[in-house]
Amino acid sequence: MKVTFPHLGNAYIAIEALLRGLGHEPIAPPPTTRHTLELGSLHSPGELCLPFKIVLGNMLEGLELGADSVLMIGGWGPCRLGYYGEIQRILLEALGKRVEFITLEVPRGSYATYFQRFRKLAAARSAKALLHGARLSWAKLTALEGLEELALKARPREQISGAASRYLQEQLARLREAETVHEVQQIVEEAEVGFRAIMGPERAHLLRVGLLGEIYTVVESFANLGVEERLGELGVEVVRTISLREWVENHIFRKALGLYSLRPLRRLASGYLSGFIGGHGLESVARSVALARQNLDGIVHILPLSCMPEIVARGILPRLSKDEQIPILSLVVDEHMGESGFQTRLEAFVDLLQRRVDALGKQRSACLSGN
Repeated sequence: MKVTFPHLGNAYIAIEALLRGLGHEPIAPPPTTRHTLELGSLHSPGELCLPFKIVLGNMLEGLELGADSVLMIGGWGPCRLGYYGEIQRILLEALGKRVEFITLEVPRGSYATYFQRFRKLAAARSAKALLHGARLSWAKLTALEGLEELALKARPREQISGAASRYLQEQLARLREAETVHEVQQIVEEAEVGFRAIMGPERAHLLRVGLLGEIYTVVESFANLGVEERLGELGVEVVRTISLREWVENHIFRKALGLYSLRPLRRLASGYLSGFIGGHGLESVARSVALARQNLDGIVHILPLSCMPEIVARGILPRLSKDEQIPILSLVVDEHMGESGFQTRLEAFVDLLQRRVDALGKQRSACLSGN
């Protein structure tokens, strides 16, 4: 099969490797652009969120490139993600797109249905080829997140503006072409040296801001208007709280085996939120508490318009911000979000953080002088 799939940030690099290992030809949609969003929005119900519209646009662009099948993830609980695949399948059929639509979900109850879906996805190949594809895909997912973390650290410290982002794209292109786990490891080792060469002298106090929210809008740069790059250019080191690798480990492997528990998150969110509300709502509250206690300077919470779990979290965060004494900026994104307004809000938030840090520094100096 020629399989297309949602772009999902840089994760397409790992998905391509997995599909090749399963014996298919991956058809990666082009990087998400305004055209992708307009295409998805044109054929989506208006009340659905930004991720749904972008993903549908990805699928349509992948089908235009010759794909005959679509791979989508599913879900369950209060978040609407569990319905996306079925709605998108119906919309594609209404557009005359007769394709094989495969939705992968976390197994619940009988495993027979899920085994049949996997059998459909796994073409007839040797066990050795399947194992190699899985190992290479996992290595690439781990590596691309490692490269992104290095870029987050380098951006606010770079000597030449934009050098870290350009270098990241070069290394991701190399990673995409890698055919062995050894090549992947070598790319990461060389990139660690390369990113260090980009950075200048360490600054006295570099602002550090946590980024959290709905997983798609955190991971997909187009959906969040390049918030990580924008903050880096403003001299801020971004601390990510969401990892696709961790999500796969927890919500596919560990949950399927009954080994995943929400108890650690519930303990952190105690007093603010007591249970699961779907999506990453509980995580957003719990990780805000964790970030505040790690002495970060601020938190950026990003969510799509109409995302119920994150709307609940957004209502809780002002009290959490006051209790934990950490500024939190919530940014709601949809297809109408303007870049200038988005940039202005980020700049104002960073200015607030810097003034707050300077004021705290003066207070400490005064206390020391008084002693």
